[in-house]
Amino acid sequence: MRADRLVSLVLLLRRRGRLSAATLARELEVSTRTVLRDMEALSAAGVPVYAVRGRHGGFALLPGFRTELTGLNHDEALALLVAGSRRGAQAFGLGSALASAVLKVVDALPEGQRDTAAGVAERLLIDPETDLLSRRVATEEVPDAVVAEVRRAVFAGHKLRIRYAAVDRAPQWRTVDPIGLVTVREQGYLLATRSGADRTYRLSRITAAEELDEPAQRPDRVDLDRAWRERGTRFRAGGDQVTVRLRLAPARREDLLGTVLAVHSEESEADGRLRLEVTFQDTRHAEWALWQLATDAEALSPAWLRDSLHDRAATLAARYGALSDAPNP
Repeated sequence: MRADRLVSLVLLLRRRGRLSAATLARELEVSTRTVLRDMEALSAAGVPVYAVRGRHGGFALLPGFRTELTGLNHDEALALLVAGSRRGAQAFGLGSALASAVLKVVDALPEGQRDTAAGVAERLLIDPETDLLSRRVATEEVPDAVVAEVRRAVFAGHKLRIRYAAVDRAPQWRTVDPIGLVTVREQGYLLATRSGADRTYRLSRITAAEELDEPAQRPDRVDLDRAWRERGTRFRAGGDQVTVRLRLAPARREDLLGTVLAVHSEESEADGRLRLEVTFQDTRHAEWALWQLATDAEALSPAWLRDSLHDRAATLAARYGALSDAPNP
């Protein structure tokens, strides 16, 4: 919207001083001609903006033009700036809105707090895109139009029609009563009911969405944290679960616990390794998790899991053995 763009334009000039029309156009993702029209609109509205001609010219605001945000102490301002560095809002299509809000907060702080809080925030990094091994954090792409439609239906309390692609199934249209949105580890979920039954939909699997005019059948208030825990409990209790006994290198304990549904027992052995009994969602889950741990884990039971891992390892060893036996080119 143009009003939002005009506010962002003023805040950019307040924060960074004189900027060229080309720079402003890049920051706002508009054309240079649009920036020039916006400058005329600001001037007509009484905002003290002026142009500086020449090679190093640009647009600037007269000194002293600002708004004040009172009652916000240093730690509160820092908390807002740190929140603005998180990527969680991206899951709900609010990344640009969050960046704009943080810019407004920084601009409105008193002079001393603005400089100090911004400087301290530069020394905090929350959820970088990669870990120390350069492994990129898994993120899910959701079209802005889809997440915006879902968000509108959730906030308005209207029924929502979605085209959902469940795992290993063709996409299907379904009408749901949206309850709320949850983000976990960069993944967004829609909590809803369908024909009165609880449903949880991953946003990245919604290929299209349409807010309906009909009011949603849902309670006026909801405890999303409790609802999420209850659904998690039901999810872990369902499916063809598999219980596995295994030995594990202590250094990989957290890696294992991050994948299992439940830990039934855990004890240390004489050689320092751990012996655990855990539950996985199904056979595929168990095979995948143990394979990721490589030689740091040994499945003790069930026998079919040991056989499956043995066959995988034998196939891999044979493949690389054949390459090593081949003559050098």
